Amino acid sequence: MKKGALKKAFRLYRFIRPYRFSFFVGFVFLLLTGATAIAFPKFMGMMVDAVKGESGFTVNQVGLILALVIVLQSVFSFFRIYLFVSVAERGLAALRIEVFQHLIRLPKSYFDTQRVGELNSRISNDISLIQDTFTTSLAELIRQLIIIVGGIIALFTVSVRLTLFMLAIVPLVAVFAVIFGKALQRFSKLTQKKLAESNTILEESMHGITTVKAFTAELFQVNRYKAIMQDVVKYGLKGALYRGFFATFIIFCIFGAIIAVVWYAAILVQDGLITLGELFTFVMYTVFIGASIGGIAAIYAQIVKAVGATEEVLDVFEQTPEKIQVESGVESIKLMGNIQAQDVQFSYPSRKDVQVLKGIDFEIKQGQKLAIVGSSGSGKSTLASLVMGFYDFDGLIQIDGTSIQEIGLTPLRKNISIVPQETLLFGGSVRENILYGNPKASKEELIEATKTANAYDFIMDLPEGFDTLVGDRGMQLSGGQRQRIAIARAVIKDPSILILDEATSSLDSESEKEVQIALDQVMQGRTSLIIAHRFSTIKSVDKILVLEQGKVKEFGTHDQLIQNKTGVYSKLLKLQQLS
Repeated sequence: MKKGALKKAFRLYRFIRPYRFSFFVGFVFLLLTGATAIAFPKFMGMMVDAVKGESGFTVNQVGLILALVIVLQSVFSFFRIYLFVSVAERGLAALRIEVFQHLIRLPKSYFDTQRVGELNSRISNDISLIQDTFTTSLAELIRQLIIIVGGIIALFTVSVRLTLFMLAIVPLVAVFAVIFGKALQRFSKLTQKKLAESNTILEESMHGITTVKAFTAELFQVNRYKAIMQDVVKYGLKGALYRGFFATFIIFCIFGAIIAVVWYAAILVQDGLITLGELFTFVMYTVFIGASIGGIAAIYAQIVKAVGATEEVLDVFEQTPEKIQVESGVESIKLMGNIQAQDVQFSYPSRKDVQVLKGIDFEIKQGQKLAIVGSSGSGKSTLASLVMGFYDFDGLIQIDGTSIQEIGLTPLRKNISIVPQETLLFGGSVRENILYGNPKASKEELIEATKTANAYDFIMDLPEGFDTLVGDRGMQLSGGQRQRIAIARAVIKDPSILILDEATSSLDSESEKEVQIALDQVMQGRTSLIIAHRFSTIKSVDKILVLEQGKVKEFGTHDQLIQNKTGVYSKLLKLQQLS
């Protein structure tokens, strides 16, 4: 457990600070729980001596005291658990909210380099691990330490000689146990690593089963999996060897130590240096201490994991979020939609050596339609992302004569709607998905938006109309229906600028026709950037920007560009007509 990691872990204290009084009271009950646990062996020994009349108390008196100890321990344990869990639940709920709030405000460049599964794991698994540690492990560690320290002190009050004899033997056993434990941990980690690799192959194979079968690669995948499993067996067998030695060592040393301590204790009883009750007390304290020491190893491992998880969670807070403005006055700015780009250059943060856009220039006026065409990888979607303010770039993009950086991200994006190629609907109702564009929209605005998007009729035909659940990622609806809901979501926002990122390329002919009708209505009076896949849909646009390898090759209307028979646009048009 590193000092830096512990320092980071203590930063979580701010989330439980509002509940520090409950935490303090819970800690008091924790101390009382430990105290009653230590008192138990003492009174059990007195019970044994009471049978022989050597304790000064009757059996019934000691029995009542033990009953009271058990009742007190039960009550103290209840309040200790309830208060710690209460503090942890509320504090970590606040942590979860803050992590998600920070995460969702991070720039798109951050998500380009992260796996969704890993981010999800930080909010769910890592915080759950921290939660378990706060509610159980940390309190249990303190409790076990109280029992160990208090138990050893109590042992000295029973018999100094016997305690020193035991302490001379047990630490040696513990040192050897730690050495064996580290070796076992090393092989366990190697085995887990190989198992994780095997799971990756399994997951890839299941997700890509169509590709596997299409390329008849079943044997190839099996051989990959088999090679990993052979390594798993190899490290597992080495681990088993160490575990076998460890078990033999533990049996011999632990039981040997117990025999030695009991033998010496029997001599002391025989010589009259301790009573039989004190021997019983000593054995019980020893069992308590041994169990606590044994339990600490697992608890410590849990805490180390939690500290590691804390580092992972707090790493999110190290990332700089976007400067999103939430003031209502800022959000109400309405842009006209005049767009001008000058010498725009861009490389993705994860691939700084590859320049995607190389000096892009164009200008369109309010209400005009600009089609952006080019071969795959020419930078079409990237340019649209820059207009949305998803990435930092070199050069200048202005809207209504003001750079998008000066406008600010919130007012900028409030004035832009995007209809992507792959529509994502959230797992709610049709109504909720459309109102995602403008939660404050009225019922009349909702209906008008769906009519504009050519979606009203099919929505009314659904079993529950606007309240129909769309299913996970909208899979209960067809591609064309999902796309028209996405258009309605864009329309209800009433944007000044509309971005259509190959919005019809994944649809069949019939769905494309219905969606295109909707798009034509939506684009009226709005500045529109159309990333084109099928050139048949862009003949009526005002301007066409032709990109090739991140550069502007041609710029003009359809009629102007087809005049150049050797131009890039003409070649792309011919290729599509041939296909």
